[in-house]
Amino acid sequence: MTVDDSSREGSLNRVIGLPLLVFYGVGVTIGAGIFALMGEILRIAGDHAPLTFLIAGLIAGATGFSYSRLGAVYPVAAGEAIYVKVGLGAFWGRLVGLGVAATGIVSSAVIALSFAGYLGSLVALPQWLLALSVIAALTLIAFAGVRMSVGFAAVITVLETGTLIVVCFAGAPLVFEAGVAPKLFSLPASGAEWGLVLSASLIAFFAFVGFEDIVNMAEETRNPQRNLPLAIILTLLITIAIYLLVSMIAIAAPDRAALTSSQAPLADLFASITGRSGAPIAAMATIAMVNGILVQIVMSSRVLYGMARENLMPGFLAHVHEKRRTPSTATLLVGAIIAILSLAVPLVSLAKLTSIVILMVFTLVNLSLWRIGSRPDSPAGLRNWRLWGLAGAVLSAFLLVPELIAVVS
Repeated sequence: MTVDDSSREGSLNRVIGLPLLVFYGVGVTIGAGIFALMGEILRIAGDHAPLTFLIAGLIAGATGFSYSRLGAVYPVAAGEAIYVKVGLGAFWGRLVGLGVAATGIVSSAVIALSFAGYLGSLVALPQWLLALSVIAALTLIAFAGVRMSVGFAAVITVLETGTLIVVCFAGAPLVFEAGVAPKLFSLPASGAEWGLVLSASLIAFFAFVGFEDIVNMAEETRNPQRNLPLAIILTLLITIAIYLLVSMIAIAAPDRAALTSSQAPLADLFASITGRSGAPIAAMATIAMVNGILVQIVMSSRVLYGMARENLMPGFLAHVHEKRRTPSTATLLVGAIIAILSLAVPLVSLAKLTSIVILMVFTLVNLSLWRIGSRPDSPAGLRNWRLWGLAGAVLSAFLLVPELIAVVS
């Protein structure tokens, strides 16, 4: 496989630089997760909540480094599917590609329903109409061009990240108060406590999921060999820093117990530490949902497009709009499937199934780095890091196995 695909007929338009790619990565990683997950993590882990984010961030970082190495050598759309195809074979590559696209599509439908439920309490319109409206609008933005899509996502990323920074500034003084700081670095004292920390780390891990979508923008990124690895690393560093500080503030909050059962924990956290309304924070959580839908539409359509180009999916999905230079057929198909799911599937928790698929993908991508790097003719950029891939696979499986056991039992 050649690294430079820019000369292919029907190629995408390379318009994304490093700053915009980092905005995209932070936007798809932060998404709406941190706005909803903090209360549950605090309930399970208590004072060790920051430790759970640190553990989850380190595991995500290990896989993120594997993605950055593979993305530099194979900077193509449908990145995960191509890595696994080269490393483990076409069957596994097709399975991984479909899994990545499916999780993006299903999560978009669930987010759209959540968005409609929240907005439906403010606007006297049917939830199904609100869900279809936001899906249609975001599909059109994705169809219009990648610069508009990623630019729109970047604006929302600035807003949602700015919201988290406001929470951090408001609560930072609490972290340094007497009696709080020592808790931030304490380790669990027993096996039972470690079990709770690891359980909460599994939840915290999913607040990091999304950074891997950066590789699917490879064919629309300028100088992808340099910018893809940098964007992945910077995205994870920014995200880890924000999550750690927010979790530190949460354990120091005056009304910490109420946060554990809150439906809008960050909004209530802001209200608790400032005495002001948390409504603006809740509103930003809704905007984050819109961002989550858009970036998943962009990602899933690129996965299907890239797989079609590699003969892993029907060829019509590789069609590129002559003017917009976007994978138009794949984009419209993804939008249609999301709309159908939002109408046909009730709003239930699909987190377990989605998490299992994602952890399987991470495990297989890491194994692919190990397999490719172990070959005599492997690129030097992968050969030197093959053991990293094996370590990343073990860490991903460390979180995957308990999930599989829970499903079986």
